[in-house]
Amino acid sequence: MTKTKKATLMVQGATSDAGKSILVTAICRILKKHDFNVAPFKPQNMALNSAVTAQGGEIGRAQAVQAQACKLDAHILMNPILLKPNSNTGSQVIVHGKSIGNMDAKTYHGYKPNLLNEVINSHKQLNDLHNIVIVEGAGSPAEINLREHDIANMGFAEAIDCPVIIVADIHRGGVFAHLYGTFELLSGSEQKRIKGFVINQFRGDVSLLQSGLDWLEQKTGIPVISVIPYIENLHIEAEDSMQLLRFNKGSADQTQLKVCVINLPKISNFTDFDALSVHPDIHLQICKKPEQCEQADVIIIPGSKSVIADLTWLKQNGWDKKIKQHLRYAGKVMGICGGLQMLGEAIFDPEHVESDVEYLNALNLLDYQTTLNKQKTLSQVKAKCVLNKQNFEVSGYEIHAGVTTGKALDNHFCKIDDQINEGVISSDNQIMATYLHGIFDAPAFIPEFLKWADFNSTQTNSNFNYQVFKEQQIDYLASEVEKVLDINKIKKCLNI
Repeated sequence: MTKTKKATLMVQGATSDAGKSILVTAICRILKKHDFNVAPFKPQNMALNSAVTAQGGEIGRAQAVQAQACKLDAHILMNPILLKPNSNTGSQVIVHGKSIGNMDAKTYHGYKPNLLNEVINSHKQLNDLHNIVIVEGAGSPAEINLREHDIANMGFAEAIDCPVIIVADIHRGGVFAHLYGTFELLSGSEQKRIKGFVINQFRGDVSLLQSGLDWLEQKTGIPVISVIPYIENLHIEAEDSMQLLRFNKGSADQTQLKVCVINLPKISNFTDFDALSVHPDIHLQICKKPEQCEQADVIIIPGSKSVIADLTWLKQNGWDKKIKQHLRYAGKVMGICGGLQMLGEAIFDPEHVESDVEYLNALNLLDYQTTLNKQKTLSQVKAKCVLNKQNFEVSGYEIHAGVTTGKALDNHFCKIDDQINEGVISSDNQIMATYLHGIFDAPAFIPEFLKWADFNSTQTNSNFNYQVFKEQQIDYLASEVEKVLDINKIKKCLNI
């Protein structure tokens, strides 16, 4: 392990989705490859795609991926503040992995000063454990309306006195305006801590950019330390639902199983389907309208941050009729977490966890009911799955507010710790439902899923291992980035 002084580097973006998460992932793996003791950190994240740590807390999915890049287990210290939107103006606020309640945007903005010490202390504890911390900002540091009480970008950088690099995505267009405008909107002290600009997703001959790079450095005094090319066929798990449509890749091969995931308005933890999206035997499609999945073999109802609202939307848009028609035609249906709850008879919300609606009829396809409660279940899980009357190991995580009870649960999907029944397999074997997120990541599960779906291809790719694939993709990312942002440039930014 390379010994070095304690150091922190922050990656901020000129815009949302500029490539901050990907760049932090790459830098973390590059440093780890060079034997540095490194960890990721994000002071405040807003995402519906979360991960559950071994401590039983929630953090943003990107920080879990970045932890993997550092070859570490995800920890609540890596993302002390997580906001999970539950309306257009409000979010559930999670501090150190646990919900402290819902707040509208104005209330949260006023509350942020109370969280600054929490964020700083988490970073200090993480830096005590690891020599280097690579921090990801949120959105843009130049959002004028958010600069007061900022804990996510320059407010945090100023508080801990760390250097910053700014990344912008040239694929969006206007990259020099993004970088120069961001710089100009910062204060003098904030400008001084910027060590370099990074331009992301460039296609073509980089020499054609040189006049622009020279102009930007002349105007700002800040060098462009890297132009990262567009990396073909890269697959890194995303946490922003803007990335959902990346799953829809052309027409299905006739030899593939066709899987449709319903694109709920409040879909959560959609990285459940990353393993399906890259499996050679599966064609995955994310569908908003029922008519988009006419040829599907399997329909999946995914997790939801607001299950009552999403169930109402599902019925209003005719998905209830489509699902029942699909089952009459001998198709298969799967529900995950919120999807499990929707497949039952009813959902109760007596404590108004989600809304003022205290009772809603569900799809009535399985004999159980769900009662939402304020106490959220958060745990990593290892279990024995009995799909296809087998008994094989799976792993995943639970993250839900609700208790489900009913006769259908007697025909369980898996057994946790050889004691606790979990999930459902219907008596006719057409429907399965589970609370376990990440179930498709388990190497043994997809082959059994294909059998359950009556997949009959003569050339199945049963040896495909998504866990190995994820590692290979992080290595691929780091290798491509290091070609244009080598370790010495990173060390110079870190001042080590």
